[in-house]
Amino acid sequence: SSPDDEDTFKILIATDIHLGYLEKDAIRGNDSFNTLDEILKCAKTNQVDFILLGGDLFHENKPSRRCLHSCITMLRRYCMGDTPINFNILSDQTVNFNTTQFPWVNYQDENLNISIPAFSIHGNHDDPTGAEGLCALDLLSASGLVNHFGHSQSVERIEISPILMQKGNTKLALFGLGSIPDERLYRMFVNNQVTMLRPKEDQDEWFNLFTIHQNRSKHGPTNYIPEQFLDEFIDLVVWGHEHECLIAPTRNEQQLFYVTQPGSSVATSLSPGEAAKKHIGLLRVKGRKMNLQKIPLKTVRQFFIQDVVLDDQDHFTADTPQVTKKVEDLCYAKVTEMLDEAERERLGCPLTPEKPLIRLRVDYTGGFDTFNTSRFSQKFVDRVANPKDIIHFLRRREQKGDIKAVEGLRVEDLVKQYFEATEQTVQLSLLTEHGMGKAIQEFVDKDEKDAIEELITYQLEKTQRHLEARGVITEQDIDTEVRAGSCMISRAKDVNAINRAKAHRLEHGNVPVDSDISNELALDSDEGSAPFAPPTRGRGRGGRGRGGRGRGRGELSYYLS
Repeated sequence: SSPDDEDTFKILIATDIHLGYLEKDAIRGNDSFNTLDEILKCAKTNQVDFILLGGDLFHENKPSRRCLHSCITMLRRYCMGDTPINFNILSDQTVNFNTTQFPWVNYQDENLNISIPAFSIHGNHDDPTGAEGLCALDLLSASGLVNHFGHSQSVERIEISPILMQKGNTKLALFGLGSIPDERLYRMFVNNQVTMLRPKEDQDEWFNLFTIHQNRSKHGPTNYIPEQFLDEFIDLVVWGHEHECLIAPTRNEQQLFYVTQPGSSVATSLSPGEAAKKHIGLLRVKGRKMNLQKIPLKTVRQFFIQDVVLDDQDHFTADTPQVTKKVEDLCYAKVTEMLDEAERERLGCPLTPEKPLIRLRVDYTGGFDTFNTSRFSQKFVDRVANPKDIIHFLRRREQKGDIKAVEGLRVEDLVKQYFEATEQTVQLSLLTEHGMGKAIQEFVDKDEKDAIEELITYQLEKTQRHLEARGVITEQDIDTEVRAGSCMISRAKDVNAINRAKAHRLEHGNVPVDSDISNELALDSDEGSAPFAPPTRGRGRGGRGRGGRGRGRGELSYYLS
């Protein structure tokens, strides 16, 4: 509650901005851009020391030129200037920023005028991919606009080195871990392969802030990260990836740290979690004490969602004459009710978009029929932002064990289901379902157009070498050898096939062979991994005060594992 002073860090916290979401939509195309502008303007108005982003700054893994241009423009407008930076970085920055050829914080670059440094980890939408292991954040990092940290380049072990900051008498250790497939990270935590490093001296004087981008809620046995996996010396966890805004810090009674979940700043799905009011946080840290102020976002499009169970209605049943018309009238009344509520809330908020998002989920279990949703939507085309999907019909399934929706399946799950259902004559002989699923997922989610081709080419070459070594010549012998399964890639190795194929291509191309090839596809296996060359690092840079533009040597670069 004390006023801001020279010992107080002021940090603007936001996650899951999803810049570029539906950017081609005539109504909602500017939503994510308007909200990022509001967030950065809020940071400048509150004169924060720095901005902390918890992943998924971009919605697409390969953002459009318009999206990148808008982002760069806003970062330059709000984050560059002559305002002095009042904190120092004391840690070894070649370790903190190990993905760039400029391994020092952007405000210490004599060629740049930075007034508000922005620090960001990557999320699952804008994660590093491709043979070079680059992501959109690396473009912003190379241009000096964002400090990308928390990128683990090791397959075997993760060591999280904090960015050590000091403002006056307050010492802040900023930890970050970019998005990693949940199952693999869960397994690494269980096997004690994740280590958070701490300063050797004065450990009790540091406020420990950790930023992570993973599933917090349980989506399966290992498809999430339990809070108790995190070290108990942490003071505050900023949890990204979950879109529901639960920004008020909650205490974990087992580990005794606090967790804040800012949520997304734009609704990317019409689900109940997205309907909560969107906020960002203004975090103040002084010594080992903190205060988090909730700041409501005014440019976010309103979203209202309701559920209707037709079987619970008193004034009609499935056998009632013209029941479909009565159901449609009920839905019309519900949608109108939500629109009226949206209009009342919007009064006095000129920055809020005029047309809200409306979703009515209709459970028609019990013999009811659906009506024409397209015709229904025409009644609200001028009043809602999503006229094509206002109504969502759903039906409860009788078997409790089969409640998983198709839209929740991953691409590799769909591939597995396909081959389980198909005839034996079209089963895979050389490739595994797991490997083909991974390649298709890389093609669909990351736009890696060569993923499938590289997997197949790698396996063909491997098979040819195997057959030559065995002296197999005739077609009959080749068919027998293939059917025996001795040529098939094992599950432990097929996740590395594409990676190795890319490495082979790089050796004969124009890209340096020491480029980081530890892409997301190759990181799902604990065994059979190809050896990776250590990343090339630039000159070591230490921390310094803002007084001059020169760079001095850092005061702290020692850690205790």
